[in-house]
Amino acid sequence: MKKFRKVLDGLTTSSPGGTIGSPSCGSAAGTPTSASTPREIDVQETLVSENFQLCKPVMAFLFCSNDDITASTSIWLYDPVVCRSHPAVYERHEGDWSPGSTVRHGFPYQPTALTYDPVQKLVAIGSRTGGVRIASVTMLPRPAQPLWTVDSSPYPALSQRLGRPGVDCYCQHESGAAVLQLQFLINEGALVTACADDTLHLWNLRQRRPAVLHSLKFNRERVTFCHLPFQSKWLYVGTERGNTHMVNIESFVLSGYVIMWNKAIELPKDEGKSHAQHNGCSCDSSSTISDTSSGTLFGGACPMGTRLPVTPPLPLLIGFESGTVVQWDLRGKKADFRIHYDEAIHSVSWHHEGKQFMCSHSDGSLTLWNQRNTARPFQITFPHGKIQKDGRKESCKPILKVEYKTSRSSNEPFIIFSGGLSYDKAGRRPTLTIMHGKAITVLEMDHPIVEFMVLCETPYNNEVQEPYAVIVLLEKDFIVVDLTQSNFPIFENPYPMDIHESPVTCTAYFADCPPDIIPILYSIGAKHKKTGFSQKEWPITGGTWNVGSQTYPEVIITGHADGSIKFWDASAITLQMLYKLKTSKVFVKPKPGEVRGGDLVEEDPYAVQMVSWCPQSRIFCVVGISAHIILYRFSKHEASTPIVSLEVRLQCDTEEVISPSETENHPCFPEPGSHSPQPASPGSGAAEGVKDSIPCLKVKERPVRVPPGYQAELVVQLLWVDGEPPQQITSLDMNSAYGL
Repeated sequence: MKKFRKVLDGLTTSSPGGTIGSPSCGSAAGTPTSASTPREIDVQETLVSENFQLCKPVMAFLFCSNDDITASTSIWLYDPVVCRSHPAVYERHEGDWSPGSTVRHGFPYQPTALTYDPVQKLVAIGSRTGGVRIASVTMLPRPAQPLWTVDSSPYPALSQRLGRPGVDCYCQHESGAAVLQLQFLINEGALVTACADDTLHLWNLRQRRPAVLHSLKFNRERVTFCHLPFQSKWLYVGTERGNTHMVNIESFVLSGYVIMWNKAIELPKDEGKSHAQHNGCSCDSSSTISDTSSGTLFGGACPMGTRLPVTPPLPLLIGFESGTVVQWDLRGKKADFRIHYDEAIHSVSWHHEGKQFMCSHSDGSLTLWNQRNTARPFQITFPHGKIQKDGRKESCKPILKVEYKTSRSSNEPFIIFSGGLSYDKAGRRPTLTIMHGKAITVLEMDHPIVEFMVLCETPYNNEVQEPYAVIVLLEKDFIVVDLTQSNFPIFENPYPMDIHESPVTCTAYFADCPPDIIPILYSIGAKHKKTGFSQKEWPITGGTWNVGSQTYPEVIITGHADGSIKFWDASAITLQMLYKLKTSKVFVKPKPGEVRGGDLVEEDPYAVQMVSWCPQSRIFCVVGISAHIILYRFSKHEASTPIVSLEVRLQCDTEEVISPSETENHPCFPEPGSHSPQPASPGSGAAEGVKDSIPCLKVKERPVRVPPGYQAELVVQLLWVDGEPPQQITSLDMNSAYGL
């Protein structure tokens, strides 16, 4: 174990949320000095439980969002009286109440970036809308008390804390610019974000509400990639023009030392003069920089990336998307060697000894290079390229990222990469490939891969890495792969990532539920959970939580477009799914190609519109979009009983319209006596070919075998009347004491 020095010790005295002036990329905003890096013995985590608290509201209500107000596929819990949380929400309801957000559930909307703190075991995810979510959960028994506290003062930047059950943090950039990249200051409680508006931000995570300590704006160049080595005082920033800048992480100002693109790739003198105006910056030869740490950098444009080996003088390995790789001596201010390869480079990964590195290319190949001989790669592989009949290799997709990790338990390294499949089959799903020795395992993903990172036992890049898991950020999911087992199973995710597995169409919140309702629902729902997960605990275990002074059972119910209903336990702030119910099983499923004449909607005919639930009697009522109501009763035993169906012919006779203006503002409703529910009578006075007295869906007639849990007892359906579809059901109430 090792003790890490604190890079941010001088920063913590700064006032939270303050920002400094933002120099342009061409200014020499400070001259760095050399510093040694002592390596001590023990690793000490510096974040304490006081940094991860949130207070539960006495009253709360639900708000489901999908890019409408908060641009996030999440479910929010709001305090209706405490504070103003989001300006857009407040403006819509200013006359009624002032909402205060206390917790956010669900997967980040449009994720764009991922980073990991290997000491604190925290994950940060950036989004296209400028949000940053910091997350960490361990598979501990669900606590029975509230986990967080939060201030009630009005802040436009929302924040949550997540780490173990209940430690969650959400930060929002005021500019709303997309987050391109994230970098943790490992074990320091700070985070660097690079946004699409070419601004770098340094966030302080050591306080209850994360705040921006410093911001740095690049006015002349576009930022393409950033790298912050472990225990380093310098943040390396690559730009679209091919220049590499250095930012002092303590003062957050630019160094005058700039690695110019033409110096790095050594253009001829005449060509260099012709591009002098293109650079936009000048290199201050009087500035010096030194870094005694090891790390990683690689980007998506010039320069493509930077890698630091592990022996003095610690040069940078800079990759350009054109296929050029340069190892730059920081102290000598010159290039040690240059590599020119025919194929574009997408990423670079060092061997832990610093003598070899691997590159991934646009033709689906991996090249392994040795520093002793840089004339050509000593190994070229096409992991998914097959030899065709004519002797040529089939063309493959680019390998967008590769990780090259070593292990003590095996002489063979782990090579993990995304992409690289052949073009022979259209519509292939995104894949993550794991190569270990001669074995190649291809993991297919349900959604496109945004980013992945390999979790290792040590944060030091100059030690044997011992990889044990891979975290994969997808467009609509977040998974962790177990590398310690040969079949590479995934860990069971304790986060509610599947809230919007099918779009949420309604929500309901219930407090002070009977104490036995949550254990019962959980025990029933656990029988239907998926299997095949890794037997190990969830590996992202950062953060701590405190036990609150009071709690009460809380349940959230979500209805979905596919007719499914999910019961969630919200008692301990973290959202845990208890039980899932599929209302579509009550109806006869149309055969492929069959079109039902009574369909009210073409898509999602089983969508849930509203729910009514009595936690005491456990009676549950569901209203669907096809003008139907389903009554459920809870049972601990399996049953096989017929479902009672009641069809109601609800006819509405409207009075004559007096004037168009009145009907526009005051739609005419029938008198109470005109609503006359009647038993269905097929063919009663209907003209031939006109839909009449038919329901929108067909209920199963024979007895249905249903598992323990909620079992359908009655289905009420409104019928078509004289070619007119049934009216949508807009209100529902239930009294279980009187059976109404």
